[in-house]
Amino acid sequence: MSKNTLDELFKRLENDFDVDAPSADHKQRFLNKLNEDGALQLVKVDKQWRRLLKPLIGVAASLALLFALFIGLNKNEVSNDLASVSPKMAETQSFFASTIAEELSKIEKESSPETKILIEDTMRRMKALETEYESLKNDLSESGDDNRVIYAMISNFQNRIALLQNALQQINTIKQFKNVNHETNITI
Repeated sequence: MSKNTLDELFKRLENDFDVDAPSADHKQRFLNKLNEDGALQLVKVDKQWRRLLKPLIGVAASLALLFALFIGLNKNEVSNDLASVSPKMAETQSFFASTIAEELSKIEKESSPETKILIEDTMRRMKALETEYESLKNDLSESGDDNRVIYAMISNFQNRIALLQNALQQINTIKQFKNVNHETNITI
């Protein structure tokens, strides 16, 4: 709309604007009309529901908080491993875990069709040792940090590392045998 059109509109409606203030009893008349229609009663019912719901919401929030704490405590009990025994055992577990991860990455790098069966067998044995370790973790939580269980857990880590190192040695033997056969075939 252009400015001229707006100016013309305001000039034409100049005397029709309602600029009077409402009367003093306007609010009371409005409330009486609401009361007659029942709208005010709906507002009262809504306020009553709010008064009833506030304590229920508080109880529900408290129950949700207790439930979350219960779940959190159960998770802490389940993760009972060497690291939970002492800081020194946490270092030991970290050392073993990093060594195992390093050996696994070496084995993955050496993967080939010739070593596939050996690697699959090694991974199957690793899975069995990991299952045994999970059982030992449960035993540790039940026994209350029994030294025999701790030694068994450390032994489990050592067995896994020995298994991976043995597999790497066998992979190297296979590679050497393949190179010797390849050199023999070339010279003949």
